[in-house]
Amino acid sequence: MADKRNSIVFRFGIVYFTILFLFLLVVYRIVVLQFVEKDEWLALASKNKKSDIRVRPNRGNIYACDGRLMASSIPTYYIYMDTRVPALHANEGELFYENVDSLANRLSGFFRNKSKAEYKSMLKRAYRQGDGELQLFPQRISYSQLKEVRRMPLFRMGRNKSGLITKEWLRRVKPFGSLASRTIGDIYADESKGGKNGLELFFNQELLGTPGVSVRQKVANRWEETIQVEPINGLDLVTTIDLDLQDLAEKALVDSLKSFDASTGYAILMEVQSGEVKAIVNMQKNADGTYSENRNGAVSDQVEPGSTFKTFSVMALLDDGKAHITDIVHTGTGRYNFYGSFMVDHNENHGGFGDITLAEAIHGSSNIGVSKAVEAAYGNNPSKFVEKLYSMGLNEKLNIEIPGAAAPQIKHPKDKAKYWSKTTLPWMSIGYETEIPPIYTLAYYNAIANNGKFIRPFFVKAITKNGEIIKSFTTETIRESICRPSTLSIIKETLLGVIEGKKGTAHNVHSDFVRIAGKTGTAQISKGTQGYKAGGKTHQVSFCGYFPADNPQYTCIVVIREPKNGYPSGGLMAGAVFKSIAEQTMALKSSLKPDFLNTDTTETSSYFPIVKAGNYQAIKSVLNGLDLSSAGQTTDWVKTFAEHKILRTESMPLSKHSIPDLKGMGAKDAIYLLGRMGIKVQISGRGKVVSQNINPGETPRRGQVIKINLE
Repeated sequence: MADKRNSIVFRFGIVYFTILFLFLLVVYRIVVLQFVEKDEWLALASKNKKSDIRVRPNRGNIYACDGRLMASSIPTYYIYMDTRVPALHANEGELFYENVDSLANRLSGFFRNKSKAEYKSMLKRAYRQGDGELQLFPQRISYSQLKEVRRMPLFRMGRNKSGLITKEWLRRVKPFGSLASRTIGDIYADESKGGKNGLELFFNQELLGTPGVSVRQKVANRWEETIQVEPINGLDLVTTIDLDLQDLAEKALVDSLKSFDASTGYAILMEVQSGEVKAIVNMQKNADGTYSENRNGAVSDQVEPGSTFKTFSVMALLDDGKAHITDIVHTGTGRYNFYGSFMVDHNENHGGFGDITLAEAIHGSSNIGVSKAVEAAYGNNPSKFVEKLYSMGLNEKLNIEIPGAAAPQIKHPKDKAKYWSKTTLPWMSIGYETEIPPIYTLAYYNAIANNGKFIRPFFVKAITKNGEIIKSFTTETIRESICRPSTLSIIKETLLGVIEGKKGTAHNVHSDFVRIAGKTGTAQISKGTQGYKAGGKTHQVSFCGYFPADNPQYTCIVVIREPKNGYPSGGLMAGAVFKSIAEQTMALKSSLKPDFLNTDTTETSSYFPIVKAGNYQAIKSVLNGLDLSSAGQTTDWVKTFAEHKILRTESMPLSKHSIPDLKGMGAKDAIYLLGRMGIKVQISGRGKVVSQNINPGETPRRGQVIKINLE
């Protein structure tokens, strides 16, 4: 019994002393780690830990007035491969060599920048050399492309086995391409630097957000990142831009610039009562003949406005009581000597205007008529004229939200820093020796349309976060009235005469659909530092006005510079663009519906609206929506004939062996039919097809070009 007890005690002693030894060993190691090896281990830990890493916030989005996305940041990726991961080298590289052939094949087929053999050679070489960061593709790829890469052989096994590495970069995209591109602005390639221009720069702090902080530590041979301070994403901007109006304004302007081979063009469309800029186009011609938005010239160009300034000169005369709109001005034969310098009217070669009223001087854009009236009233005291312009707000800074926006430069006779001569007053009165950015001219005409109230144009309606408004921007009034009501009434009537008067310079701007009021401008601009004569000259043509004239809703300015084709004319060139924008804007934004249109019920009138030939199902769908009837043939493609209270359709014969009769069709349907036959199309005009240069029934040739005209 004693032997058994001794055996138990002995075994217990062994266990006890073993545990005690291990405990003392642990204590010893703790002491050594804490006091002997402490610095060494802390140094090693610091190498495997990165603190205060900046966590980038998401940059805010920019939206159109209706919520459509205009600018946003999306992630893009560089892809690499770490060929050193242990899984690729296990069992003498079995995993790598089993998959390298199929991986090279997929990479070659997906990116199409190298052959399968080249990819295979690259992968094997990197594997042998132990490359820790082999770049698989030289450019950034999208997230959808990255998902495809992750499905490839080997890479589908995950990062730890395949060594696939991704590095994320954010890219700023504009879903609607060039529309208002320069106004939206751009950002630097390194997004942390923020915006470069436009709204991206002006509202950079709001869009940028606040970075967070994280710690990255290596655990079990893997880097783990822990966010300590969450980043705060940037705020969003809701602009005043209407993408539909922006689109039609851009197309109308670019079509005109191409037609006249002009170097530059601007167009701005603004709501009269609110001051919201609904569309702004800044187009410059590139070396290859295309047009793009390269700078915000509509707000930054300090240029002589030319004849659009005459409106303000006459307004000053009337408001100061220095003249009446019916006063007769003697313009002679269209050539007049002001202190040794000759001023001419545009019709000098036709004998000039002779004796005209001050109103007719505006209608016909007579330089001499306006300048003589201003010289007679203010010649002895030109300061009074300039101060009157100042009192109307013509030198007021508008604080536009576009970086680089310029302010008007209207010099004063007492300003010693600016040269003032005897000829300055007459030339200033017609828009020379002053510098006014196009958006300022627009704002002044908007004040005329807005019953004299001068308001600031603006581009951003609200700053939001997660759809909730943080800050809103509303109409800002600069002056309650720029002149007396009686003066304003006369000026409005005078601007109508530019389009509707017998001597008006903008008869072509007259529209059957919307009444327009405004003023043409044609100015000479110097091309060199040595002046008009030595440096050469070209022209700037413009039209600024508002519509509908009886109840103004929109103000618009169109400026075209250096047109090379055709005679420079503010009415024929810029005015035509203005008219197109006005008509399309009112068609797009009209609140009228078919139920409210008065129907002409006379027997001789057609009951139906104009219906273009085309696809029968599309026509039928619209007629059903309007509760209108049709009768006739119901083939896929039909011609249309409106009769009293009914639309008749007739089958359109189509054959792949003959050119169809496109007359009466819309552009979309005509392009579709010709495209099916492999025929290229050139279009001019808008509306429905009225002529085609290849007759119906002729045999088509693949790649052939057909020109169709629409009206």
